[in-house]
Amino acid sequence: MTNKNLQTATLGGGCFWCTEAVFDQVKGIEEVVSGYSGGTVLGHPTYREICSGLTGHAEVIKITFDAKVISYEDILIIFMTTHDPTTLNRQGVDRGTQYRSVIFYHDEKQKDIAEAVIKELAEYYENPIVTELSPAPTFYEAEKEHQDYYKNNPTQGYCSFVITPKLTRLRKLHGDKLKSTA
Repeated sequence: MTNKNLQTATLGGGCFWCTEAVFDQVKGIEEVVSGYSGGTVLGHPTYREICSGLTGHAEVIKITFDAKVISYEDILIIFMTTHDPTTLNRQGVDRGTQYRSVIFYHDEKQKDIAEAVIKELAEYYENPIVTELSPAPTFYEAEKEHQDYYKNNPTQGYCSFVITPKLTRLRKLHGDKLKSTA
């Protein structure tokens, strides 16, 4: 029997396929689920509705992690260094509020840690960090075809040209935090 300290993090760094692929490789991550949060339209949104930009939701991932293996702070540092937290409502060619950089905190401790990480990393970026920091709203799981997207479609064009370079950056910057099979 293992004695884990499971906690939740909810993050949006552009397309959820990218952030899911990154965190699937990190030690201490028990589960990564792609979904939607932060919108104003009631009910469970669909991918098509999200892509319209009219619901206010962001593409996010919900991470279940073992805090005895990886800290929330380390998760945020990986998150902030594997996407561009200085572009408002955009990551690369993906544009719209659904692709915003956002940290949805689950308690005041997570909020304090997020504020500290953003402040600490700000000096390393030429432009100001625009990552939204908000209380965690309802999380809606994305459709089945969006789960494990990179694992299931590694040679698809978007995966090859957008996600694979992010994973290369992850290995370069955070190789000590990766699962041995990554």
